[in-house]
Amino acid sequence: MSRGGAGSVGTTRDGASGLDQSDIHDVLRNDRRRLVLERLRSSEGAEAVADLAEHIGSVESGESPPPRNVRQSVYVSLHQTHLPKLDELGIVTYDSDDKTVALADAADEVAVYMEVVPKYGLSWAEYYLGLGLLGLLSLVGSGIGVPVLARLDGALVGGAFSLLVVVSAIYQLVDQRSSLFHRLRSDASGTEMTATDDGD
Repeated sequence: MSRGGAGSVGTTRDGASGLDQSDIHDVLRNDRRRLVLERLRSSEGAEAVADLAEHIGSVESGESPPPRNVRQSVYVSLHQTHLPKLDELGIVTYDSDDKTVALADAADEVAVYMEVVPKYGLSWAEYYLGLGLLGLLSLVGSGIGVPVLARLDGALVGGAFSLLVVVSAIYQLVDQRSSLFHRLRSDASGTEMTATDDGD
């Protein structure tokens, strides 16, 4: 069984506990590692390596189920390379005996840099840009007397779009667990774990 996990998280360049940004970028540069993390975030539980290999093989080949040789290739690379690396960094916990993997504490640090966008979906940046443009056009339309918009108070239109932006941002922070509160809580639990380890 692999002995990595949260206990083997490194330090940042300034000496604080956590992942180095170069490690995070190295992890996310690899498509298979990204797909592992996306899959685990969507499933919110432990996943069998065989199921991960099936999923990633389907994505890479565009076939479901994927060809046996593709699935086998993915499985071997996950087992021998990608999962041990993620486990060593504390991003996942990989049980090499049971062949199961789950997200670990440091996954939240990586999630800040990730945004899972469905094939025909919008990224958060595109969503906010669209919302901003729609709000601006609504205000301009209200000001120049466009029918329907002219009947609306400009302050009311601006307030409604501002509220929508705030609500959307709160949802994004909660969904991606990337707020300052989440990071501080993660740091606090890491400090408590270290203090407990030192007391043993």
